[in-house]
Amino acid sequence: PFARMIRELFHIGSLSISPFGLMMVLAFAAGYFQLRWGVRRLELGDDEDASALILAAGIGGVVGAKTYYAILYGDWGLIIDRSGLVWYGGLVLGTLAVLWTIRRRRLAAWQAADAMAPALALGYGIGRIGCFLVGDDYGLPTNLPWGVKIPYGLPGPTTAGFMRSEYGAAVPFDIPASELIAVHPTQLYEAAIAFAICGLGIHLIRRGSQAGTPVLGVVGLMAAERFGIEYLRAKDDRFFGPITLAQVISLGAILVLLGIWMWRRRAQNA
Repeated sequence: PFARMIRELFHIGSLSISPFGLMMVLAFAAGYFQLRWGVRRLELGDDEDASALILAAGIGGVVGAKTYYAILYGDWGLIIDRSGLVWYGGLVLGTLAVLWTIRRRRLAAWQAADAMAPALALGYGIGRIGCFLVGDDYGLPTNLPWGVKIPYGLPGPTTAGFMRSEYGAAVPFDIPASELIAVHPTQLYEAAIAFAICGLGIHLIRRGSQAGTPVLGVVGLMAAERFGIEYLRAKDDRFFGPITLAQVISLGAILVLLGIWMWRRRAQNA
């Protein structure tokens, strides 16, 4: 089937509102309400604390995501381009902004991180739906019945020629270069997994898990999800053989989280 991309929902003067922009707004709104629930559930603070945390995450996340994108392609002009938000860049700078806010507002660090963990996964999932609606971050060719053909997207349509030249996809050469071919809707795969991870984080908070367990579990699973999905993504940054830069970062994040978990266990048993 064709994925009918929506380039513009409406415009106000020269300002164009895209589905991705709308989903970004919904992601932050949903993340705020989820975070507010976590803050109240863990008796961490009040609604003002939740607002400060989500604002820090939003500003730091967007700036970090755009900066990473500009560095990756060696073009600082991309910072002001409408496209290009890279998850790990947003996670790094967003985390630093959140840690600064936690310190400034004198919140309990592990509890604050736990409260934010499900909101992080929820916002990521909603954002990935936005990517699907505009044809961004699609996957490699597939014969599965739910594969989608994208007539235009970012960075381009899923034509046989584009998939061969841009991503080195194994597309039979008897298929004309201009013919659209079906690809994995990896954005929807990621959205579904992110929502499931969000649900797990909420469950861990509800059951009164030890401080730090929800955030380590959620972030670890999201890193594992990103590592796995990269094998299906159409990517041009496979600088390490078949391994992408995002997979290298994912593996590093998993090792760091595992180290933190082991350190905490030793400290508790000492």
